[in-house]
Amino acid sequence: MKKMKKIKLLVALTLIVGLLTACGSNNKATETANAGDKKVYRTLDEIKESGKIVVGVFSDKNPFGYVDENGKYQGYDIWLGDRLAKDLGVEVEYVSTEAANRAKFLETGKVDLILANFTVTDERKEVVDFALPYMKVALGVVSPDKALIKDPEELKGKTLIVAKGTTADTYFTKNYPDVKLQKYDQYTEAYNALLDGRGDAFSTDNTEVLAWAIKNPGFTVGIESLGDIDTIAPAVSKGNETLLNWLNEEIKSLGKENFFHEGYEKTLKPVYGDSVDADKIVVEGEEI
Repeated sequence: MKKMKKIKLLVALTLIVGLLTACGSNNKATETANAGDKKVYRTLDEIKESGKIVVGVFSDKNPFGYVDENGKYQGYDIWLGDRLAKDLGVEVEYVSTEAANRAKFLETGKVDLILANFTVTDERKEVVDFALPYMKVALGVVSPDKALIKDPEELKGKTLIVAKGTTADTYFTKNYPDVKLQKYDQYTEAYNALLDGRGDAFSTDNTEVLAWAIKNPGFTVGIESLGDIDTIAPAVSKGNETLLNWLNEEIKSLGKENFFHEGYEKTLKPVYGDSVDADKIVVEGEEI
């Protein structure tokens, strides 16, 4: 009888421990779920109090965002980022991002702001909030002069190089499924693939391929404008209204002083020369 009582006691204790463990697991799951609901972004006041704004930019997309020979970030996006930090009264920390990681960096709170040639699309609006635009853009296609691509139909059965997560990736996947896409994380990798002959052409923002072709003899932008005319704008974490509202007012103010045309003259015209009309690229503090 004593042995039976001991067995029953052990069974009861096991059941109690199991129930406690299960409750503990549920609590942890609840805590994890709640943690996922917490805001990951910093408000405008929190950024000011910290004395620093963290901005995601490209490090290999000359002349918009790149690292020079001295290890310093340069380009049109940096021109804007430096001014935003100055007017906020804080320092700026630039964090290198890839095209496919831009939204993720905001969703996880890794950066406060994205200034990485981020084209505004309906899909992206679902996961990030865009401020007023500061640039206009369409897609372009660059290819070797000896086999110049002048029409997207000529790409059928050929290999087109794109960067993952870009509007070019989305556009050709949707509209030209017969075109074989060769995708890369980094723009440097994509351009090297074109130089090495691993693809027949490369597509990204027309503003960028025009600049790249100027610096790389033997290559020409055979398609200068493809798809819709889109806009490029700063992006913040979804729901970060204080930072978004400040950005919109700041961009309007900068537009009144012709800030973005000045930025074009300083960072883009040395690359484009007179081959590109600034008004076809620059947006001065307004919705279009």
